[in-house]
Amino acid sequence: MSELFRIAPEVQQALHEGGAVVALETTLVAHGFPPRVGVEVGLGAEASVRSGGAVPATVGVLDGSVVVGLDAAELERFGEAGSSARKAGPRDLATCAASGELGATTVGGTLAAARLAGIRFMSTGGIGGVHRGFAERPDVSADLAQLARTQALVVSSGIKSLLDVPATAELLETLGVPVLGYRIGELPLFYSAGGGPPVSARVESPEEAARTAAAHWELGGAALLLARDPDDGIDVEPLVEEALDEARARQIHGQEVTPFVLSFLHERSGGRTLEVNRDLIVANAALAARVAVAFATR
Repeated sequence: MSELFRIAPEVQQALHEGGAVVALETTLVAHGFPPRVGVEVGLGAEASVRSGGAVPATVGVLDGSVVVGLDAAELERFGEAGSSARKAGPRDLATCAASGELGATTVGGTLAAARLAGIRFMSTGGIGGVHRGFAERPDVSADLAQLARTQALVVSSGIKSLLDVPATAELLETLGVPVLGYRIGELPLFYSAGGGPPVSARVESPEEAARTAAAHWELGGAALLLARDPDDGIDVEPLVEEALDEARARQIHGQEVTPFVLSFLHERSGGRTLEVNRDLIVANAALAARVAVAFATR
C-alpha cells in the first residue's frame, strides 16, 4: 500500500477478515450542509454503520493521499474547509493527491476508491445522474459510469430530486445497474417517498438484498442501487424548480448546481429539507450496514 492510496488499519483488518465494511463519501460533509452540520452528519452516519455491526470507511483526499477510513480529526478538516474543498469525482482523485489539495469525494469518487480497496457496500443520500435540461446543456454525473464498473451495492434514497429522475433510471437500465426497492415498488424522490419510476425489483430484507447482490456479481454484474424511502419525506418539487431557475439565471452549472440547490432548499424550507436530509443519510447508513453484515455472514 503506497502513500498515494491509504487504507485505515481498522478498515484493512475488517477487509482481510472478510468482515462488513461500508464506504461513505465526504462531499456531503463539505458541500451538502451548512458549516459544522456536515461533520455531525458524517459522524452520525459512521455511528449508524457501527451500530449495524459494520466498519465505516469514510473516503477523502488529503495530504497527497486518497484515504479510505478517515479518523475524526481528518473528517473535521472537511467540515472546516466547507465549499473550499474540491469536489473530487473519479477524474479528480489523482489531481487532488498529486497537488496536495483537499478533495471531498462524490459518490463516483468514493466508489472508485472503494473498488481499489475491495469494499462492496456504500451509503449515501442520493446518487447523481442525468441533469434536467440535458437536451440543451448535456450534463451527466460521473456517478453513473462508476456504478457501471464497480461491484458494489449503494444504498440511497433514490436519485437526487433536482435531476431528471426518469432519464437517469433509463440510463441505469442501459448500463445494467439493477435498481432495487427496499420494501417499495417505485423510486423515492430523495426528499419524498415514492413518486419516481418503478424499481426493477423489490426486496423485503437485508438478507434478500445481499443474496441478490451476490448473484448479480457472480453473474458478472457491476453495481446495484438499493433505494429506500425517507422516513418523514416532504414534497419540495416546486422549490426545486425555483432553485434550478435561479441557478440558470446566475449561470451556475456542473458540479456547483447541487450545493446551490441544497442551500436554496434549506433556506426556503425553513430548514425542513436539512432535517430530512440528515435523517435519511443516517438511516441509509444503517441499512447499508445490515446488508453488508448479511453478505459477510451468508
